[in-house]
Amino acid sequence: MTTRRELRARRSRRRAALALGGAALTVGAVVGGLALGAEPFDPDPTPAPTEPTGPSGTAGGGSPTPRPTPTVSDATFTILSAGDVLPHESVNRAAELPGGGWDFVPLMSGVEEWTAGADLALCSLEVPLAPPGEEISAYPVFGAPEELVAGLGELGWDGCNLATNHSMDRGVAGLEHTLDVLDEAGMGHVGTARTQRESAQPQLYTLQRGGRELTVAHLAATTVDNGLPPPAATPWAVTAADPEALNRQARAAREAGADIVVASIHWGTEYVHEPIEEQLEIADALAEGGQIDVIFGNHSHTPQPLERLDGGPAGTGMWVAWSMGNFLSNQDDQCCTMETGTGVMVNATVAAPAGAPARVTGLDWAPVTVDRAGGQRIWPLEDLLGGNRPEGLTLDDATLAERRARVTEVMGTGRERQGPPRPTGPEPTVVPRER
Repeated sequence: MTTRRELRARRSRRRAALALGGAALTVGAVVGGLALGAEPFDPDPTPAPTEPTGPSGTAGGGSPTPRPTPTVSDATFTILSAGDVLPHESVNRAAELPGGGWDFVPLMSGVEEWTAGADLALCSLEVPLAPPGEEISAYPVFGAPEELVAGLGELGWDGCNLATNHSMDRGVAGLEHTLDVLDEAGMGHVGTARTQRESAQPQLYTLQRGGRELTVAHLAATTVDNGLPPPAATPWAVTAADPEALNRQARAAREAGADIVVASIHWGTEYVHEPIEEQLEIADALAEGGQIDVIFGNHSHTPQPLERLDGGPAGTGMWVAWSMGNFLSNQDDQCCTMETGTGVMVNATVAAPAGAPARVTGLDWAPVTVDRAGGQRIWPLEDLLGGNRPEGLTLDDATLAERRARVTEVMGTGRERQGPPRPTGPEPTVVPRER
């Protein structure tokens, strides 16, 4: 198993490389009139020289050197999420190594600029890991290799939501092993729990921005369970999408100091392109609760639009990505519908003015598409349409154009992002949930 130290080192190196590579760029693109970023940070700034200090803590031994007063400044950062991570059998085969084990990094590295470039990246891990000593499995009852978590962490994902219709596919042992592996990788998790105490807590992430610490609280819940609910004695093992309970949890997170509250919800109906009535009702109740800044939705395996609802924190609105479709899967028009081959990465921009509450100022999206025949690899769709032809790509121009036309028809063009985010500061700190 890859250790937490190794994963964090890899993740830091990748993010630092992205920041340096974008040092000449301004990530201040505007979508719908909203600023979407800030200047990339310097991952290794050289401290300014200081005067020698005398034995009494004075410069040159003379009068005392005044201590600088910490300055709080305006800050901006990004939170990225994406579609379902759903390793079907063919995905596992593509990641399998000749000598044993699995490596999922090559399948997802085509979108690394996006996942590692976001300040906080939250994946949608739809499946549990297979418990130790048990066989790997795929549809209809999933149990993924634990190397999947290492691959997600290496490519910049900071944590995952786990409340889905497949959470209990491998029973309590699979649920607990998944959480254990995420803990070992230093990644956050929410939506499933080993204890009732753990289930009551959001996953917290802290970011150092603008001379202060900003906290993001992550909640997750599901409306579906595939007929495999958690045991009757531990109903809290998988969080159900109860709006009243989610509003209480979000309110408690804010009262404890969270600046932003994000909810990932597994809901709706598969293979449709608009939210169903149940999604609308849940989202309206959460917006009215006034505690949640943004919802990242999934389950349909197809993209669904972005929307800003009335309500939200202080009445400033709550943003919703109704569904982000698929991220890692084997689905496309050969098995399902064409739209399942193209998901969206959704990027929330957070503005944190000095002396004012942090707020999500907008959502934007960018399409990713899977090349099933080309090794189950994921690519930014716009890169492929722009002429990038990675070695082994099997998607032809007509297929790419058709996928582009359909995702645009569903999502519109007003909030499409034209390039990956860049880090605006040090990587976030994962605050472990107490058990």
